Amino acid sequence: MSISHEPAWRLAARIAKKEISPLEVMRDTLDRIDRVNPGLNAFVSLRPEAAMAEARALTEKVAAGKPVGPLAGVPLGVKDLEDTAGMVTSYGSLPFKDNLVQADSIQVARLKAAGAIVVGKTNTPEFGFTGFTKNRLHGTTRNPWNPERTPGGSSGGSAAAVAGGMVPLCTGSDAGGSIRIPASYSGCFGLKPSFGRIPVGPSPFLSYSAMIVMGPLTRTVIDAALYMDCVAGYHPADPHSLPKPPTSYQACIDELPKRLKIVFSPDLGYARVQPEVMACVERAVHAFEEMGHRVERWAGSLPDTGDVWTPLICTDIYAQLCDVMETKRSEIGRTLADVVDRTRGLTVAEITPIQQLRARLNRKLAALFEEFDILLTPTMPTEAFAAGGPPPAEIDGHPIPLLGAVAFTYPFNLSGHPAASVPAGLTPSGLPVGVQIIAPRHRDDRVLQAARAYEKIRPWNDSWPGQV
Repeated sequence: MSISHEPAWRLAARIAKKEISPLEVMRDTLDRIDRVNPGLNAFVSLRPEAAMAEARALTEKVAAGKPVGPLAGVPLGVKDLEDTAGMVTSYGSLPFKDNLVQADSIQVARLKAAGAIVVGKTNTPEFGFTGFTKNRLHGTTRNPWNPERTPGGSSGGSAAAVAGGMVPLCTGSDAGGSIRIPASYSGCFGLKPSFGRIPVGPSPFLSYSAMIVMGPLTRTVIDAALYMDCVAGYHPADPHSLPKPPTSYQACIDELPKRLKIVFSPDLGYARVQPEVMACVERAVHAFEEMGHRVERWAGSLPDTGDVWTPLICTDIYAQLCDVMETKRSEIGRTLADVVDRTRGLTVAEITPIQQLRARLNRKLAALFEEFDILLTPTMPTEAFAAGGPPPAEIDGHPIPLLGAVAFTYPFNLSGHPAASVPAGLTPSGLPVGVQIIAPRHRDDRVLQAARAYEKIRPWNDSWPGQV
């Protein structure tokens, strides 16, 4: 019996019907991790004994006919930027290699309350700072489609665990594309919810940037809707958190309205895209026309906010690292340490024009969504690059700026809009490509509905790397 690559929603349904037990699922999961993880390095720590004990207790509960949660028995990976009680949260950073925590994050606690069983922690670049997953503490994570390539970052361990058939659900976080980048590079589904939709923390500080969101990496869109139903909703520890939506995401997942007005931007006015990637994206956009929606190519542009994204996110990194910089600077990556040093000197006079440009971006998107229901873009400008980096410095012979390698993701962290990456096919070299779906702020339901409609007309869950 192998449940690798089986969707979370189907596993949960089979467990509830007693067709399979949580204990059988966990045994198979741990066996698959033993076989696959050494070649990918997706998981950096595991809790096999505790996971088996929880699966055994849940099996007895199901057998006794007692009520269980909607994710009962589903194995879960947790990104190593997020707390799980009794496990180390290392942030992929040497100074935190022994940072054993005693309580769950809000998101993890809600997933566990729904019955999910944490298997272990997934790899991330140090403090999630890069779009590929490599650090001095845990090493390099590799892409299941081609181990010489990166699965992306910073939720690269989570994406590799899902695409590699180890677990059906993983937590992710996204401050500039860290869910959508690995979803695109690894061929799975990744949702960056609206800012505040899933509570963050508890944290010792409030975010300066107001860009960081939590969210899922999954095998299917329904999995993500189920995940969102379990974790969305206000929590007093996060003053930015939004009220729980009045309607279940899973209940309305197949209710995408007909004849939507959809706009496709191949470049947002400033980005370059690898031709092989654009060919996949164009075919994916055509699927929405096949559904009967009106798709228009956008001749407009967004302001390029690449130069303002970096100092904003670095304010949050500074808040996390400023205390340890004095005593353990040599253990922190040089680039990250330099970033903290530069951020220390930011002034209000420098931050003001940053926030002014951010406001202009929001006005531009507000006008766009007054005219259109959904915006489509490529998720990433390129296919996955080398596992150890660096990101590409040029596309099709043309130099690109540093953030040109993630040109389509970070604007929607600055704006707070919900955005998802859905698989759009494979390049001639056999690497996944994603198309990004963006909807008006707080319309996470519309993103999920559009993604689900696309998934039905262009299904991907029957084709995974190394599927057995």
